[in-house]
Amino acid sequence: MSRRLFTSAALLLFVVMVCCGSGGAAVTGVKESSDPQFVWNKIPEGETVESLGFPSLLKVGSDVFAVAEAQCKKGQDSFTGIASQLLTETKDSAPVELMNEAKKYTQVLEEGTSPHSKKVDVSRPTTAVKGNDIYMLAGKYSRAAATNPQERGAGDWGLLLVKGEVSSEESNKKIQWNKNQRLVGTFSDGEQDSLMQLVAGGGSGVQTDDDTLVFPVEGKKEKNGESNDGKTVSLVIYTSKDTLTWKLSKGMSADGCSDPSVVEWEEGKLMMMTACDDGRRRVYESGDKGASWTEALGTLSRVWGNKHEEQTKRVASGFTTATFENGDDNKKVMLVTLPVYSKERGSENKEKSELHLWLTDNTRIVDIGPVSEKDEDEVAASSLLYKSAGGEDNNNEDKLIALYEKKKKGNDETSHSLLSVRLTAQLERVKEVLKTWKEVDERISQLCPTSSAAKSALADNACSAAMPTDGLVGFLSGSLFDKIWKDECLGVNATVMKGTKGVATGYADGATSQGARAEWPVGRQGENQLYHFANYKFILVATVSIDKAPKEEDSPIPLLGVRLGTEGGSKLMELSYNSERKWKLFCAAETTKENSSTWKPETAHQMAIVLQNGKQGSAYVDGQRVGGK
Repeated sequence: MSRRLFTSAALLLFVVMVCCGSGGAAVTGVKESSDPQFVWNKIPEGETVESLGFPSLLKVGSDVFAVAEAQCKKGQDSFTGIASQLLTETKDSAPVELMNEAKKYTQVLEEGTSPHSKKVDVSRPTTAVKGNDIYMLAGKYSRAAATNPQERGAGDWGLLLVKGEVSSEESNKKIQWNKNQRLVGTFSDGEQDSLMQLVAGGGSGVQTDDDTLVFPVEGKKEKNGESNDGKTVSLVIYTSKDTLTWKLSKGMSADGCSDPSVVEWEEGKLMMMTACDDGRRRVYESGDKGASWTEALGTLSRVWGNKHEEQTKRVASGFTTATFENGDDNKKVMLVTLPVYSKERGSENKEKSELHLWLTDNTRIVDIGPVSEKDEDEVAASSLLYKSAGGEDNNNEDKLIALYEKKKKGNDETSHSLLSVRLTAQLERVKEVLKTWKEVDERISQLCPTSSAAKSALADNACSAAMPTDGLVGFLSGSLFDKIWKDECLGVNATVMKGTKGVATGYADGATSQGARAEWPVGRQGENQLYHFANYKFILVATVSIDKAPKEEDSPIPLLGVRLGTEGGSKLMELSYNSERKWKLFCAAETTKENSSTWKPETAHQMAIVLQNGKQGSAYVDGQRVGGK
């Protein structure tokens, strides 16, 4: 028995649903320090910088700066400083270590007069730029320390907002931190009663289209039984245009989600990526500045993993947006950098990590490839910056830059250095992928709108029902090589199983198969699951033509189905046809349904299997539901 699949032989789509709410947030005041005894100083002799972390990249005018937390030490005492360095222009795409002489680039904030001055906690710096002004949120706020000063420890001074600018020395540009502001009254009465501690998120904040500064922060919940015993949550703090009034978002992530990174995706819509206890990176959406957060289960949430064997350290992702010219249109995308883990060759227990760049338009996701070098030791947190062509430096060349942590060789597990790399080849690959997506969308949208075709239409100019491109994730068409059926959207490829006569049909957009089947292993991707949304909702569409009815003893014959598990051992849904020319639908835990309409030989039929809410399945043939309601 033969089956012919052509045109849009298989489409996988999903619908994005965003729930937005309204609500206020906790009001935070600002206390600005003008005390000359509250100053930034260089690190003196006898003090060392042991490690660099929580990296961020800043673009001020045409200059790009790297900023990071510096873990410092004097004898047995540890404290934090801020390291920053101007990135020099380079065409080289190899990673370059920054701040080799870390003391040279590090400053510490001190309060009081020598010899009784105290170093101020500036841990987990989180930066953003507004015009030519640089803003940095750092430190930690403890409710206990705020209400009882006698319980205040060295790290409990409170959240600090620092304002800086680039020095005017053309030959020696650097960041000068000028104003230091305490965020007092971080928790208003009755607001965020469940939180006992607040710390800066580390990495980058964002300036939104309405000039609001938004910083990711972590909160520590009050210990209250086993359900949320001191659990970490992620949320945001944001400011009005005057930067004097700050608000802590009412909404927050699920318990156990930390290391937040935030971008503005659409006007007024924030995206927050977090690393969670369950080993997945959850992504949240908010249209009300964090008053409410909705997990993006239909798009990006839980796609990336953050935990693996013998490695539990969580790290923040590089997370930014960019807009590219794509033919006659502009295409806005998100770019993500995250470590990918694998076993070292010759070692069953030791793992290595490699930083990868990912591209997504909030629908499709592509692994652009590695950013770090193969022989580097473990990589960790990262930051991304995209500079569009033109701008202040009058340069017609756009640039993508990554900054990331790398474990120092020969040191303990907590000591890291910083490397920067210009991603020239990766940027070109991003543009190639966007061009491919556009070409696929145009090709699909031009498919003719008839719901069925005559026998003569099964030639090279075959048509099928009009195919939507909104939400299109994968497209299996005519690119069949050996046993690999290529996903035209550059996602997950399918594999032709059994038979040997699966061949491409030229430009008829499909494949002819005799006694063969194809598997699309959307859930067999290991640590990073590009199609994780398929666990909750999807539409799988196929256009098929059947030569003739099968023999009764061979009936029914499956055409399109969905199986659960990485090995596909459990059948969830299956659409088939029988010798009586009827469509039949199998759904787990339900009676097999039969459609009243019949199929016609050598006629194009459009089939669709739909999953909603992770458990409600249905199937359609030529727009008619199989089995009725």
